[in-house]
Amino acid sequence: MPLLYSPESRCAEHRPQPRKDSALRRTPRKDRVRVLPRFEHWSAHYRTARRSCNGCVRVYEEFTGHGDRPQRKPRGRSQVSNEPCILAVDLGTSGCKTALVTTRGQVLGWEFDPVTTVHLPGGGAEQNPSDWWDTLVSTTRRILADNLVPRERIAAVCCTTQGEGTVAVDADGRALMNAILWMDSRGAKCLPEIMGGMPKVSGYNALKLLRWIRLTGGAPSQTGKDPAAHMLLIKHDHPEVYRATHKFLNVLDYMNLRLTGKFVGTFDSIITSWVTDNRNPDAIHYSDALLRGCGIEREKFPDIVPCTQDLGPITKEFAEAVGLPPTVKVVAGAIDNTAAAVGSGAVDDYAAHLYIGTSSWLAAHVPFKKTDIAASLASLPCAIPGRYLLTALQATAGGNLTFLRDKILYHKDELLQEAQTPDVYKIMDRIADRVPAGSNGVMYTPWIFGERAPVEDRTVRAGLFNLSLENSREDIIRAVMEGVAFNTRWLLVPFERFTKRRTDSITIVGGGAVSDVWCGIFADVMDRSILQTKDPIQANARGAAFIAALGLGHIRASDIPGCVECKKTYTPTPEHRAVYDRLYSEFVAIYNKTKGIYRRLNG
Repeated sequence: MPLLYSPESRCAEHRPQPRKDSALRRTPRKDRVRVLPRFEHWSAHYRTARRSCNGCVRVYEEFTGHGDRPQRKPRGRSQVSNEPCILAVDLGTSGCKTALVTTRGQVLGWEFDPVTTVHLPGGGAEQNPSDWWDTLVSTTRRILADNLVPRERIAAVCCTTQGEGTVAVDADGRALMNAILWMDSRGAKCLPEIMGGMPKVSGYNALKLLRWIRLTGGAPSQTGKDPAAHMLLIKHDHPEVYRATHKFLNVLDYMNLRLTGKFVGTFDSIITSWVTDNRNPDAIHYSDALLRGCGIEREKFPDIVPCTQDLGPITKEFAEAVGLPPTVKVVAGAIDNTAAAVGSGAVDDYAAHLYIGTSSWLAAHVPFKKTDIAASLASLPCAIPGRYLLTALQATAGGNLTFLRDKILYHKDELLQEAQTPDVYKIMDRIADRVPAGSNGVMYTPWIFGERAPVEDRTVRAGLFNLSLENSREDIIRAVMEGVAFNTRWLLVPFERFTKRRTDSITIVGGGAVSDVWCGIFADVMDRSILQTKDPIQANARGAAFIAALGLGHIRASDIPGCVECKKTYTPTPEHRAVYDRLYSEFVAIYNKTKGIYRRLNG
């Protein structure tokens, strides 16, 4: 995907032409035409040509998933208060977004660069850690070049990153191979080494499982998609790398290493190595018993710090590379779901938020550690001091719409007639809005990448049900959106059982939260009020800024809810309730009736 604000990302008609410097120098100053900064060009063009120029509009929509204007401030400082700012780094699987955010959560501007993922046979997925660093440097340079605030007002750098990735580094901090990502399942073959023995419970040695749950709150995933399996994969398949490894780091830990020179993990980044005692949320530490059984030497794990820990100043290398004062601090930060929970503003006990991106989750901070094995739910360490984060993960949410767009509606084959994909998410919203609740009987199950909760089932797959000759693709589009909402309602049942209370309202963030239609569908299907935040796609960056502000003492956790603005509240539509209650019952029945078929097909 082209960069959002680069000249190459605009259509040929509106792309700025190269400036001839020699001619400019010969032109009297009073006759020169001012060259618009990138965002001013975008804003002016968007206002005048958004209905006629898909070439420009599409770039923004492919980045966010929807067609609202970018919430990015133009150059200049006139609209900025005098409060300190945080350089918030949001490194996801698709790329690096670097934002300037005030300590009270106002996003002043941001830049984005993509990162390439290498998919390998056997379920492998890797990225080059050098690409993460390069995109951090390039996006930081660009956001600082906008001069949104004086650089001496930038108090800290704080990262939030994709979780469950693994980087093997040597004693000098150099990555010894590509990073193994959260979606990489190749390590599953190595898990019998640490899970084996009798008696067995769901594939685990019963005594080992009880120890994991008692101390950590969870256990290594049998899919192999977490660092516990990644490290074993490196040990077995890359013994020379394993021998040279000084530390195994998560993605967040690697970025902090490059920023500070320190080998540390955070309370949340270390969780899925499954070697820590998490019973005291303010004193997470390694368990000797779990370390002995993990198959990895103790010295290859980093020290552990709270997410709000001040790690000291940035390195001289980074300061010189981007032009920041060397006194700027680094705060440890958090992985994506932890940061989004803070950035949503839902930090009070039991306040829930729903994140809708490629995947999704329903989460809430709670004052206790607890595990629901049957529903694959657990409350685990997080960024808010003294609290745990209950998270119910849905493997694929917005990714279903991306699949519909890229593989069905606009798959690049002989059937595709358009040279460019139009602003399709905005069109999908309009189409879904005119289809009646229930999609004229069409149902969709969103398990396109298996499922995590309320059932952990790697073999289940997506499907369309109850299609007839009377249906159209308009029904299918709305059915996909409703299917994600049905699955989230399914999550809500064990979620509320876990918290022992009804969740009356849910804050929604992420790219999917930009869609008014989807927010309304969630409210109707779940029979709950949905609170749409302002700038919902900035939840992670805003969360990183809040974590830094907490660590440096600029705010208290109790201040955070008042810093996040609610744009709109969606309440259930009474006339839709009976339709969605009936279809929800059938949605759950579809899983129960088809899970055996999927196991035979994909097991």
